[in-house]
Order: sequence, then C-alpha cells, then structure tokens
Amino acid sequence: MARHIHTDPDFFGFAALLSETERAELADIRAFLERELAPLADEAWKKAEFPDGVFGKFAELDLAGRSYPEYSNTGKKRRSALFQGFLNLELNRVDPSFAVAAGVHTGLAMGSINGGGSQEQRDRWLPDMVAFRKIGAFGLTEPEGGSDVAGGMRTTARREGDTWVLDGAKRWIGNGTFADLVVIWARDEADDNVKGFVVEKGTPGFTAEKIEGKIALRTVQNADLVLDGVRVPEENRLQRIDSFRDTAEVLRATRGGVAWQALAIAVRAYELARQYATERVQFGRPIGGFQLVQDLLVKMLGNITAMFGIVTRLAQLSDAGQDTPEQAALAKAFTTTRMREVVAWARELFGGNGIVLEYGVAKLFADAEAVYSFEGSREMNTLIVGKAITGQSAFV
Repeated sequence: MARHIHTDPDFFGFAALLSETERAELADIRAFLERELAPLADEAWKKAEFPDGVFGKFAELDLAGRSYPEYSNTGKKRRSALFQGFLNLELNRVDPSFAVAAGVHTGLAMGSINGGGSQEQRDRWLPDMVAFRKIGAFGLTEPEGGSDVAGGMRTTARREGDTWVLDGAKRWIGNGTFADLVVIWARDEADDNVKGFVVEKGTPGFTAEKIEGKIALRTVQNADLVLDGVRVPEENRLQRIDSFRDTAEVLRATRGGVAWQALAIAVRAYELARQYATERVQFGRPIGGFQLVQDLLVKMLGNITAMFGIVTRLAQLSDAGQDTPEQAALAKAFTTTRMREVVAWARELFGGNGIVLEYGVAKLFADAEAVYSFEGSREMNTLIVGKAITGQSAFV
C-alpha cells in the first residue's frame, strides 16, 4: 500500500472551516496569482522595482471589491474576515512585496477613508481605488517617530479659513513614490489632536523620494515624504477623524492582516524546505530521510499550526464583531516571532543554497525582517497585551 504523504502545511485542516465555494474561489485565485504574478516576483525584488501592470492584475481579481463591494461593479458580496485571511495568505505565498503594496492600498489607505471619511468623501475616492485607477498610501510613521508617533508626532496642520497647511515629514511610506492619494496624519496646532488628510498627487510642497538600499520587501516602493507648506482644502480632511484613537482603529484592523502575512511567509518557507528535503540527495539518500532534517521540518510545522490557530480564531472573532485591539496585538506579536523562527530553520535546511535567490528561501528570510517590525514592533505589541492582562501600563 502506498504511503500518504502530507504535503499541505495546513496540517490540522483549518481551511475546512471555509465553505466549499470559498475554497474553490481561493483555488482559482491561487492559480491566477501563480500564473500572472509569480513569474515577476524575483526579478522585481532583485531590481527593487515595482512592475507595471501588477495593480491591473489586482483589479482583475477584484481584490479591493471583496472588502468594499458597494464600490465595485462585479456584484460580489463582502467576504468574511476568515476568507480575507486565507486570501491574504495566497497573496503573500506568491510574493510578500506585492501583497504589502496591495495591503497599503486596500487596508491602510482605503480603510482610513472608509472608516474616517464622510459619505461624500467615500463616494469621491473609493470607486477609483476599488478599481485600482487611483493608488493609495498611508503616511503615519515619521523620521523621528515610529513606535512613539502617537505622542511624538511632529507633522503639523494649521487651519487658515477653508484650507489646512501641513508641514512635516513621513518615512517608510509604502507606495509613496507613485501614489495618487496619500492619507497624511498630522497634529492640529489648535487642539493638539491628530487628524487625517488626503493629499493628492501633484499638490505643491509635497515631495516623495524613494528609500534605497533595503534588504527586505525590496519591491515595495517605500518613500520619504516632505510636506512643506502643503495646502489641503477642508473637503480633504477626513471628517470622522478626531484623535489618534481613530488612527489606531485603522491599525487594529490591519494588524490582523499582518498576522496572516507572517503565517503565509512561514507557510511558503516550509513548502520550499519540505520539497527541497525530498529532492536534495546527500550521503546517497534524500536529506528528508535524516532525523535532524525531519526535526527542523516538524518544528516549522508546529509553529505554522499554532499560527493557523491564532489567526483563524481572530478572524472568527472579527466576523462576530468581538475582536479587540489586544487580541490583534497578541496575534501580530506571536505570529511574527514564530515566522522568524520558521524562516531561519528553512534557511538552515537549505545550507549554502539558502542564501541565494534562486531557491526562494533567501528572499523570504529577508522579507520576514520587515514584517517582524512593521505595524507595531513585537515589543510594542507585547506592551499593549501586557497592559490588558495586568492593568498596568509599561509604556514610557
């Protein structure tokens, strides 16, 4: 009798919680991504360039329309958080950089406008963003403010009649070099509260310069932004944003997405390592037949299974409207830490071949470092959870 080999990294079958229709849809999406985008990924990463046409492919998938169906003409219904999580997994399996560019647009930029904008503002911007005719970016992090940007934001907004004047700088802004619409967060000089503004491409005083020399997510076009007396009309101020708490709500929603991204990177690293272990021959046999190699694979699979559990439950809570910022913070901190272990073990399994782009795992090993750090570092997320479980704030 032939032995059954378990090749699926979803070892406990979490995908079975999706409907048969959803699983079929995800299979079609995976095939599309493998056919249309996977061939572009390595060359784009090497050149640190974002290929033309990628956003067009996302439009073909109606990627944004699944989250904002009221602004899409495909007739699809809004998808569950669990389905969106598995979709996020498929995007990141193909290429984390492409997935980040999509997430900045659909999650951070569109999420800010959808959650913080008036109905008129949503109707003005979201249809073009759903169709990827206009690309969005999210300007929060600053050169001198990452983890402490909430209390130390230096970008300011000053109202002059029906116009706001923005001054300051932002850093690490994904899609920043080419975005048509950038959501800029700035502190109002009058009341010291953080407000959100949509700055349109070509606005005088607004400049973007690509950050060079990255070793992770190289395809993502991160930018340094400078705002020098940028004048924005009151109609471009997000009308339902009154404080940093509203900004944090956008981050809470996307933090769960980063947990799925961490899972996806771990999944892909494991897939590559398991396949390599069956093909690489040393001492006259595939290395997958050696105990130490099997130990590495099983440790990877254990981490992945635990990660599947936490992100699946977080998605279920989100669908029920019961998820909390602390749960999202724990998910992000836990999964990115486990991801870091998985990609290191995978690189170890490949030996010297693990440091060249040809075998795939080197790119994941590098990209994982960015995912580990953004959307709140592990340390900051542990402080959010720590406060929730002790009642004591350990923030400086």
